[in-house]
Amino acid sequence: MSIPSLLQTFRRLAVRSGKSLWHFLKSLSEKVGLTGGKPVIGRIDRYIIYKFLSTYIFLITIIVVIAVIFDYNEKIDKLTVSHAPMQKIIFDYYVNFIPYFANLFSPLFVFIAVIFFTSKLADNSEIIAMKSTGMSFRRLLRPYMVSAGIIALATFILGAYVIPQSNVSRVNFENRYIRKRGEITSVDNVQMQVDTGVVAYITHFDNITKSGYGFSLDKFENKKLVSHLTAQRIEYDTLSERRFSWTLRDYHIRTLQGMREKLESGNRLDTMLLMEPKDLFYVRNQQETMTVPQLKEFIGRQKLRGAAGVSTFEVEYHKRFATPFAAFILTLIGVSLSCEKRKGGMGASIGVGIALSFAYILFQTISATFAINAGWPVMISVWIPNIIFAIIAFVLFRRTPQ
Repeated sequence: MSIPSLLQTFRRLAVRSGKSLWHFLKSLSEKVGLTGGKPVIGRIDRYIIYKFLSTYIFLITIIVVIAVIFDYNEKIDKLTVSHAPMQKIIFDYYVNFIPYFANLFSPLFVFIAVIFFTSKLADNSEIIAMKSTGMSFRRLLRPYMVSAGIIALATFILGAYVIPQSNVSRVNFENRYIRKRGEITSVDNVQMQVDTGVVAYITHFDNITKSGYGFSLDKFENKKLVSHLTAQRIEYDTLSERRFSWTLRDYHIRTLQGMREKLESGNRLDTMLLMEPKDLFYVRNQQETMTVPQLKEFIGRQKLRGAAGVSTFEVEYHKRFATPFAAFILTLIGVSLSCEKRKGGMGASIGVGIALSFAYILFQTISATFAINAGWPVMISVWIPNIIFAIIAFVLFRRTPQ
C-alpha cells in the first residue's frame, strides 16, 4: 500500500470516529505506546532490558575469552606439530570458534545473567520499590521476556543460518590440523537409494575432478527389476544451472518389459540423478556446517536412501529450535529464584542458578546421546530438557508472590 492510499484510509477511519486526522493518529499512537498515555515499554522496562542484555553480553565476553585461552593451551601441541599457520589459527579457527561457542552455551549465559543482575536488584531493594508502586510479578516479567525474545531470535538466526556457514572453515581446520584426518578426496564402492525404488552404485569417485567410474543404476517396481543402467564413467556437471545434473559416458540401458527386454547404448547421456558429490562423502561434524533448510533436505534424502547415522543430523536440526526456546524457560526460572531479597545475599541464588544451568546442559547432552545411540525418538529426546525445566519454571512461578 502506498503512503497516499494509507493516509486516505486513516482519513476515512478518522471521519467514522468523529475526529480529525491529527487527533485520530494521536490517539492511535497513544494506544500502541508511541506517544503519551501509558507506553508498552516504559522507563523501568528499558532499564531492566538494558541490565539484562548488558550483563548477558558481559558474561559471554568473559567466558569466551577464558574458553579461547584454555582451548589454545589444550591444542597448542597439536597445532605446533601440524605446523598450522598463525593466520589460519586466528581467522579460520578462532574467529569462527567464538560465535559457535557463544551460541552453543547461550542458555547458560542467559540463566546466569538473569540470576546475577536480578539478585543484585533484589539486594538493592529495587524490586521491592517496583512492587510498592503496584507492579505485579507478571508485569515485572514483561521486560525479561522481551529481552529473552531478542536473545532467542538472535540465537536462532545465528545458529540456523549464519554460524553453519562459518563452521565450514572451522571444521575443515580441525580435521586437517587437530584431528589430522585431511580432506577426503575419493571414495570407493558407494551404494545408495537416490529415489523411491532407484538404487545407484559407484565403484570409485574422485571429488576433485567430480567424476567416477563403474556406475550402475537399478530401478525396481513392486520389488522387481525393470531397468538396469551401466556406464563406464560418470561426471557431475558443475556448470549447469540446475542441481543434480550428471553426464554418463559409454552407457548401456537394459529395460525389462515382461518377457521382453529393450537394449539401448550410447557414448554420452545427460541425465538428472537425485544425488550430489557431497552426498557420497561424510565429514566429521558435518551437521554443524549445514543451515536449517540444508539439514531438512539432507535428512529427507538420507532417510529415503536408508542411510545410517541420520539421527545425528536430526538431533542437530531439532536443537536449532529447542535452544532458542530455552531462553524463555530459563529466564522465568531465573527471575522466580532471584526476585526476592534473601538474608544470605545473592550468593545462594547464583549458586542455585549455576547448578541448574549445568543440570540443563547435562540433561541436554544425555538426551541427545540416547537419541543417537539408543534409538529414542529424536524430537522427544531433544525437547526433554525444555519440558522438564518448563515444569520447574511453572512451579516456581506459582510459588512466587504475585
